[in-house]
Amino acid sequence: MYGVLNGVRIVEQGTFITGPCAGMMLGDLGADVIKVESTGSGDPYRSFRNGFYSAHFQAYNRNKRGISLDMKRDTDRDVFYDLIRQADVYVQNFRPGAAARLGADAQTLQSINPRLVYCSISGFGPDGPYAKRPVYDSVAQATSGFLGVAIDPDEPRFIGPALADAITGIYASLGIAGALVERSRTGKGRLIEISMLEAMMHFSVEPFTGYFALGEIPKGTDRPRLAQAFIVCCRDGRLFAFHLSSLDKFWDALIEATGARHLADDPRFAVRQGRIDNYRELSEALGVIFSAHDRDHWVARFEGFDVPFGPVNSIPEAIGDPQVAHLGMIVPVEGRSEGARQSVRPAFTFDGERATGVDAAPTIDEDGHAIREALARNRAAWPERIRPDTLAKSA
Repeated sequence: MYGVLNGVRIVEQGTFITGPCAGMMLGDLGADVIKVESTGSGDPYRSFRNGFYSAHFQAYNRNKRGISLDMKRDTDRDVFYDLIRQADVYVQNFRPGAAARLGADAQTLQSINPRLVYCSISGFGPDGPYAKRPVYDSVAQATSGFLGVAIDPDEPRFIGPALADAITGIYASLGIAGALVERSRTGKGRLIEISMLEAMMHFSVEPFTGYFALGEIPKGTDRPRLAQAFIVCCRDGRLFAFHLSSLDKFWDALIEATGARHLADDPRFAVRQGRIDNYRELSEALGVIFSAHDRDHWVARFEGFDVPFGPVNSIPEAIGDPQVAHLGMIVPVEGRSEGARQSVRPAFTFDGERATGVDAAPTIDEDGHAIREALARNRAAWPERIRPDTLAKSA
């Protein structure tokens, strides 16, 4: 696969989402990602719902090669250290302390390879009062403050996708890319530590800044109210969204598109601040208007007016969307033996070139034999191999 990280090797020892997402992002950019899994069971996400190759696992482990290692066996641990010798990056999302027990802590691995960029992903950070707590996506969303500004307090519900997991993985890949750029100047690796709490707080930087600047506690309804964003239900029960923002021209175009002159004449909605102050009442009034026709009518109608709009697509509807088709977002999964035949391509375009396919997530130990053989061929050219026991003696 062509990409800007061709020639960069990543050793990823991740499970579930955060670590695998970071590895996937780097693999999507062309890096050679080798996923190291425990012998037998592998990444628990493999069997998240059914079988041993769940759709959840496939989603975050494409564009990788896979090897299974028993880190308690000296021979397998030596294979792991051989991988580290020629790696540019190592990624793990163990709970604090687990990497050291496996002999995969930063001090050990960077003693083997001083150029190694070591990325450790955790829930709450490597230390502190919460460090040893188990953390999942929903907990990180809640603790970080993100959920408090993302939900309607009158109907509190979690947001569907595992946002904290995926966003943390994306932040980790960004930090790794930056460290690789720095290493090109210094020749030295870095220890990158990032937690789900830190990632989600940074992701929510706007409401935090609003609180610091204005002294007001943000609420989940603030963003759509201030941005004048609406979701309405059409006659056929399908949802339609539009965003009026701060420009009066969008409000004027909405009135023209809907023919709702009575809303423009209503003193509650005559100016933008009034529309903000009476957001709920305006939303209800718009709901009545849009319930008069099916969604397809409104999509066709709005095409002729300067209003930011879009249907609230289901996944099948998004796949069939004309703009999605134009961008070639759905691509084949290459080299699959089971699982999904199609996937969403990486979001990047470089010099007009986009990915036209993705490699299937590896089955358990799918590339183990080939990786071991390649390591054996290269081993004779390497200096004496370093193991943790020799590191301890030399220290």
